[in-house]
Parts: sequence; structure tokens; C-alpha cells
Amino acid sequence: MTTPPIALTIAASDPSGGAGIQADLKAFSANGAYGTAVVTALTAQNTRGVTGIHAVPPAFVTEQIDTLFADVQVDAVKIGMLADAAIAAAVADALERHRPRYVVLDPVMVSTSGHRLLEPAAVAVLRERLLPLADLVTPNLPEAGDLLGTAAARNRAEAVEQARALLGTGASRVLLKGGHHTHDTESVDVLVDPAHGAGVVELSAPRVNTRNTHGTGCTLSAAIAALRPQRDDWHTTVRAAKEYLTGALRAADTLRVGRGNGPVHHFHQYWS
Repeated sequence: MTTPPIALTIAASDPSGGAGIQADLKAFSANGAYGTAVVTALTAQNTRGVTGIHAVPPAFVTEQIDTLFADVQVDAVKIGMLADAAIAAAVADALERHRPRYVVLDPVMVSTSGHRLLEPAAVAVLRERLLPLADLVTPNLPEAGDLLGTAAARNRAEAVEQARALLGTGASRVLLKGGHHTHDTESVDVLVDPAHGAGVVELSAPRVNTRNTHGTGCTLSAAIAALRPQRDDWHTTVRAAKEYLTGALRAADTLRVGRGNGPVHHFHQYWS
């Protein structure tokens, strides 16, 4: 018998399978972790957009988490879409009770198609309650701006400045994703970790020319959560997760799913 690393996604459902818990579970499996899931919201969406959101009652989100932790030894938690302030607070309360070893927070606020996924009132809960509980926060440029109440970073220097500012809100480490700098030929993410040497590392990969980018943020944060129990530190974990996502983007055009922004290829390493 084997005991694989067990990863938990606390996020919303995406019926099209490219983002949310469906993408997280695929990324967990592709990176050697057993996936578990707590659903925070049901969405009606496809590769072209989100048409509706039905939030799960916060008490039932709590019940899902408590029931799972009563039985399963969870090694890492990835937090995705939380929908509203009450759900965000319920998740924070549960994490304070159970204290999982690793927590990766992906502050999902807006979908790839531009649909708002997090109520404005929930941003304060995210910033004040969940950021201090996270071992790593993985915002993109607009999300970092939202969390800080400012405009999105326009260049790498501003990205480093905003990542450091997020540390001031209580986050232990920040991975600020630079994918929205579409004019660059490289996709450069900034990892700020005060516990590691100089504290700032730029992680670069060639920008992949594909419109199939649905769920890239979910996939990256899930891969980080899956790999952290299997790696020695956060830096090697994040590098390995970024390499995995780059491969999934390169293979994305081999999939034909939907007529909009399709998914990345989560199983590019395994499917022929």
C-alpha cells in the first residue's frame, strides 16, 4: 500500500472542466498527488464565459472541510474561488482550526472572460483573514492591484514592489504572475520569499502563443500545492510547477474543447 501526498482544493466547480476544482484535480493527479475537493460555489460556464454563480451556504462549506479533516490527512491545501465574504470567513475559520501543513492561496477574482467571481466585500476578508494563513499567495497582476487597492503593475519593477507590499499584509511568500504583460516575449513571474537569500527571484518561460488559456491560474496554484509535499523548498516547487504549466500551454492546441478560450492540456505528459 502507498500513501500518496494528499492535496485539497477549496474552490468552485467549472462544468467545462478547464478551471476550478476540475482543473485542480487534474493538476493534482498529473503531478503525483491524490486530489480531494470542497466545493464553494457552482458556476454555469463554458469556454466563452460565465453565465451564473450559485454560492454554497457557508455552513455547508464548513461541514465539508471539517468532515474531510476528521478522516483524511491533508498535506496541502489550494484555495481558489470563494465567491463571497461569508464563505471566505468560513474557510479562514476552518484553516485556523485544522492548520494544514501547506496552504496555497490563489485569489480568484475575475475569470479569463472578464466575469467578476468575487464580491467586493470579500476582498477585505481575503486580505485580512486568509493572506496571513497562506504559505504562498499567487495573484496575477490585476488581482495584486485589487488586493492592494491600486492599479495593476505595468512593469517588472512595479511587480516586485507590489509583491513586497503584499508581504506587508501578512502573506509569508508571494508569487506574482506576469502573464498579463502580453507585450513581453517571456512570461516572467516574480517570487518574493523573505526566507530565501535576497528574497526576489524572477521565473521566466517563453510566452506560448495560444488562446487556450482557460484555467491557467488554477492549474499553476494546484500544481504548486501538489508538488510542495514532494519537494525540499518553495523555490524548487514553484519552478517545477511553472515548467508543468508551460508544457500544458504548449500542448493546449492539441485539444479541441469548446469554441472560446479552451483549457490547457493537463495530461500532456501522459496522453499520446
